[in-house]
Amino acid sequence: MHNHGSVPKKGILAALWLPTDASGNLLHAELAAHIEFLKRAGVYGILALGSTGEFPFMDVNQRKRALTVVAELAAPLPVIANISDINPRVVSELGRTARELGLPAVAIMPPGFFPSTQDDALAHFLNAAESSQLPTFLYNFPELIGTRIAIETVAAFADRANMAGIKQSGGEFAYHKELIALGREKNFVVFSGADTRLPEVFGLGAAGCIGGIVNIAPELMVQIYRICHEGAAGDVSVPFTRMQEIGKIIDRLPFSLNVAAGVQARGYSPGVLKQAVSPRSAELSAGIVRDLRAKFAEWNLPLGPYAS
Repeated sequence: MHNHGSVPKKGILAALWLPTDASGNLLHAELAAHIEFLKRAGVYGILALGSTGEFPFMDVNQRKRALTVVAELAAPLPVIANISDINPRVVSELGRTARELGLPAVAIMPPGFFPSTQDDALAHFLNAAESSQLPTFLYNFPELIGTRIAIETVAAFADRANMAGIKQSGGEFAYHKELIALGREKNFVVFSGADTRLPEVFGLGAAGCIGGIVNIAPELMVQIYRICHEGAAGDVSVPFTRMQEIGKIIDRLPFSLNVAAGVQARGYSPGVLKQAVSPRSAELSAGIVRDLRAKFAEWNLPLGPYAS
């Protein structure tokens, strides 16, 4: 049992990309290089097995192994374990693993696939908090899961569990406002997944960002955070404009294939893609890599060791 830092309450956290081989096993050297890059860029922590980590493609043992390896490689950075699964037994098992590893917090999404009532989503969240016995982040991403976590459900969870915060992802930008107001009342933080709109999110009072693009351009996002939140010198419009340019380029492909292309563009290994990919998507991916590389050269962002 190790102490892996306290619960992250602010800053830029990487929703970590997990490079795997054709069997879904982690590529250790590739992951180590990638995490080292994120540390050098000054990220504040890591979300392991998030949607960017493509957790649904991994079996339970692969996920437990991923938590173990990420905890080891990321130290001393805090690691939040996303223990989300449709199956409450898997959630409980991953929650116990997170606790045994000494991780500071877990995150949980609604079950997914089948529709959930808000009451049943709450029961799912409470199971996650109870099995892990750790501070818990709710994780709202209705476009992926199919269930939106209603504000009343967030409030009920905050009243009944050790709620650390909520990660707000997806298209409903205005929801940040309600969540931030409730967080002030109930003493939890809001992390945004709106990577390309950080100055706006921070202006609303979000504590930080947990994002997929952190894997691609962590320096830009850390710079925006430091200017907005820590009074660092600099013009936020420069990194902000660059983030929007990255967003436009990668959005030619859907999430999470777009992040894989971005990781490759930055010179880190996305590993063997976990999903079946059409020739058309492979072609779009190659275009993303090419166009991002041109931007990185223009902005003097160095490429990693897997740039070929």
